[in-house]
Amino acid sequence: MSPGTNLGAQRLPPTREGAFSAPILPLELRDVCYEVGGARLIDGISLTIETGPRTLILGPNGAGKSLLLRLAHGLLRPSAGQVLWRNRKIAGAGRGPRRQAMVFQKPVLLRRSVRANLDHALALHRIGGEERRQRRREALQATGLSDRGDQPARSLSGGEQQRLALARAWALKPQVLFLDEPTSALDPASTRAVEEIVQALHAAGTKIVMTTHDLGQARRLADEVVFLNRGRLLEQGPADRFFTQPQSREAEAYLAGELLW
Repeated sequence: MSPGTNLGAQRLPPTREGAFSAPILPLELRDVCYEVGGARLIDGISLTIETGPRTLILGPNGAGKSLLLRLAHGLLRPSAGQVLWRNRKIAGAGRGPRRQAMVFQKPVLLRRSVRANLDHALALHRIGGEERRQRRREALQATGLSDRGDQPARSLSGGEQQRLALARAWALKPQVLFLDEPTSALDPASTRAVEEIVQALHAAGTKIVMTTHDLGQARRLADEVVFLNRGRLLEQGPADRFFTQPQSREAEAYLAGELLW
């Protein structure tokens, strides 16, 4: 995909896993804590994430942004508190609902071709036959990887690997997509391409919940901001208010580029 490719017009066709399946939102965290070795890294966070606006999670290094995503996604189990999807509690780590997905800062790719990586993800969701082939074609086209299907996934450039990770999510058509700093290691052109895919997913109805350390990116993408510091939730509200009238001293200092201790 060239840097100027515009993906904004792409749309996700409705599927059984998407528009016609039972909704899984809202996502609610109730007094969630997470401790490792006696250190409390997430400290009593309570928040609700609704369908619709793009939610970006901001905060300095060590604020707990990535941990919060993993707790919400179901990769980690809280030390205390509850994570609920539409009032249903997650039973344990790895038990989140199937109609949500996560893309990591460093993509986890199989030692297989680009096409086989997509097929594996779809097979895990018991999607086969012509539907699998159609979704694979759509996902590769939407992410600019149509000509890379037979290429070993791990031989792709960093930006292409991240687009493949997004292609897997696109093919699964999740109701909610968690993104953990997906452009942190990418050049400007690759960052733009990833942002266009994220925008297209949002336009198609997928709820975006994303962490970033790039304030310019946050201003471009955020509708709602969740601001963390030292494992605590300090603000949640509209992005325009956060960037112009932060409600906490810590957020004001963060936006001014000051170190938070």
